[in-house]
Amino acid sequence: MSSTESPQAPRGSWPLYEVFVRGKRGLNHVHVGSLHAADERMALTNARDLYTRRNEGVSIWVVRSDAITASTPDEKDPFFSPSGDKVYRHPTFYAIPDDVPHI
Repeated sequence: MSSTESPQAPRGSWPLYEVFVRGKRGLNHVHVGSLHAADERMALTNARDLYTRRNEGVSIWVVRSDAITASTPDEKDPFFSPSGDKVYRHPTFYAIPDDVPHI
């Protein structure tokens, strides 16, 4: 048995993890890929080795795929339509002063 294999479960039954990395110049984490691992620690270590080989990351998140709940493309219109009638949420509703940078 190699050092990366778990004695509890055969390799083929390891759960799938989604990997998110925040780059040195980034403000948010970006989905970079997926991997199978026996546990969270192994997923984090393998994600570091696989997705940050060139020192481009400063933070990594790993999330089990079965723990993610997402909307589907079929429900796009009804799911997001309630925000369409709230114009005050759009940045065009506000006057931005000339002396305010980066908005």
